[in-house]
Amino acid sequence: MQFHDLSVNETARTPCVDQSTESDAIDFDSCDGMRQAVFYCRLSQPSFVMQYIQQLIRRDRKNVDEILTAPEGQDVTVWKYEHLRQFCMELNGLAVRLQEQCTPQSCRQMTATEQWIFLCAAHKTPKECSAIDYTRHTLDGAACLLNSSKYFPSRVSIKANSVNRLDSVCRRVYRIFSHAYFHHRQIFDQFEDATALCERFTTYVLKYNLMSKDNLIVPIAGAADSAAMEAQI
Repeated sequence: MQFHDLSVNETARTPCVDQSTESDAIDFDSCDGMRQAVFYCRLSQPSFVMQYIQQLIRRDRKNVDEILTAPEGQDVTVWKYEHLRQFCMELNGLAVRLQEQCTPQSCRQMTATEQWIFLCAAHKTPKECSAIDYTRHTLDGAACLLNSSKYFPSRVSIKANSVNRLDSVCRRVYRIFSHAYFHHRQIFDQFEDATALCERFTTYVLKYNLMSKDNLIVPIAGAADSAAMEAQI
């Protein structure tokens, strides 16, 4: 089974894509003076925000607050959009691991606890899918939407009428975390210990008001408190 890669080359619709590589990337820890000016200039280039987020993750993936805090002057909507692209790419890793246990036979429905059964929106009329098919359809659908030239023609600025689509993507991809936590706990724990992805995602959606706290059913210690404290500042 293959999952959609959000890191496709978008040069055709964003001709100003930054061509820098990791080897010539700015050292974000030592930006001052002219380097600081260059840093903020490059943040306005289509792929550089994603590169910056990825460098923060590589530096310390468990420093969630630092990873999610936008640099001064950064367009917050673009920041949220790029983070969501990054989440979907990383979730492919959890999806691949889930295939070891989560099959159409073992998990016939996309569930999280006995109270939550989710319908798959990838069909003309939403219907039940096996959990692994729901996961695949959701990540493929998120990739198609976030790469859509209709809704997101630019990675430098986001159209106002496209912003609300981020909420629906967040709600759907969160269900992958919840299914893994409640039905494949060992896989979830191993993945979370290595990536802190669910903690980061939970903090992200609370920090930027993309999901209601009531819908966040995976217990993540400290995530809600951290986001609430940030919102009060």
